[in-house]
Amino acid sequence: MPRTSKRTPRKRWLPLREPVSQTQSVLSAIFIWTLFFVVWEGVSWAGLVNDLLVPAPHKVLTTLVDMLANRDLFSDILISVWRVVFSFGIACAVAIPLGIAMGSFPAIEAVFNPFVSAWRYLPAPSFIPILLMWFGTGETPKLALLVIGVIFFLITLIMDHTRQVRSELVETGLTLGASRWTIVRTIIFPAVMPNVLTAMRQMLAVTWTYLVIAEIVASTTGIGAMMMRARRFLHTDEIMAGIIVIGFLGLSFDILFRKLHQWLFPYIQQRGH
Repeated sequence: MPRTSKRTPRKRWLPLREPVSQTQSVLSAIFIWTLFFVVWEGVSWAGLVNDLLVPAPHKVLTTLVDMLANRDLFSDILISVWRVVFSFGIACAVAIPLGIAMGSFPAIEAVFNPFVSAWRYLPAPSFIPILLMWFGTGETPKLALLVIGVIFFLITLIMDHTRQVRSELVETGLTLGASRWTIVRTIIFPAVMPNVLTAMRQMLAVTWTYLVIAEIVASTTGIGAMMMRARRFLHTDEIMAGIIVIGFLGLSFDILFRKLHQWLFPYIQQRGH
């Protein structure tokens, strides 16, 4: 009988929904950012853009190093990070218990959801004049703007995730005689927390997008205030340096949340494989 050999299946170039290795993820990230800066440098070197309006990346990076070493950029970064973390903490302290309560009890949802849904469609920057009238020009209007920008979306996301907790888990708890609050505390809350952390990660990115707007509000400190000062003197390299810093900080927080999710809920990663 002729001997048949088993052929090893050829690895597909672009598999569908197949996770990639850590090495491939790192190399892909390095490749796309290298390509971005190479194209940017090439466009600047070729003279296709005005150097005053679009400075070359090497000039922006040189300015960034100088601002960190010789100016007050580092203190501005610390102030901006504090504003983001503090305001986001306030939003989470309200949104997590309220969102879980609304997702668990339809009667609570019936009361709060019409209010929350309406506020989601109001642009946060439109509150700047009234926040200045109410709270003056201190830290309060900036923090309030950051809270308003994310809290209502975060409540809705958490409510929707709570609704998706498997109903048979809740029914099992009721069958065993557990009280409503015991079920919320021991079944619904642990089941929804992985998705709550994912929602927090998503909305923290929105908080960073509102940061510059918040720091325009009669502010002399923070990354946004630094960028507005640079705009007055047409220092585009300083503005782009601020954009790079905000992007780097946002990416760092995103990675931190991702690692925290993997550390707190390792069983989800195992289940995915």
